[in-house]
Amino acid sequence: MNLSIIAAFAYGILAIVGGIIGYIQARSKVSLLSGSISGLLLVLAAYFQLQGQSWGLILAVIVTAVLVVVFAVRLAKTRKFMPAGLMTILGMLALAVMVSQMVGN
Repeated sequence: MNLSIIAAFAYGILAIVGGIIGYIQARSKVSLLSGSISGLLLVLAAYFQLQGQSWGLILAVIVTAVLVVVFAVRLAKTRKFMPAGLMTILGMLALAVMVSQMVGN
């Protein structure tokens, strides 16, 4: 198992947990739905990478890149580190791992 699989899986789980926390704290159905969908897509991307499907890495990169942009915009608007700043930084790290795997192949 390579680092891009771990990065996609970990960021996916983090997105799901973040969506659940957003729903619990603010009753935000949008947080729950978007966190669940994006997290599930990342977990599935990790699974397909594990199965040897190269498009799993492409899916993980796309979903992670979209999340980084969304959280960076949210951070710029709210200027609050939690959760947008943390998710932006972790997303950029995960994206860097995934892209380095992509370039390495």
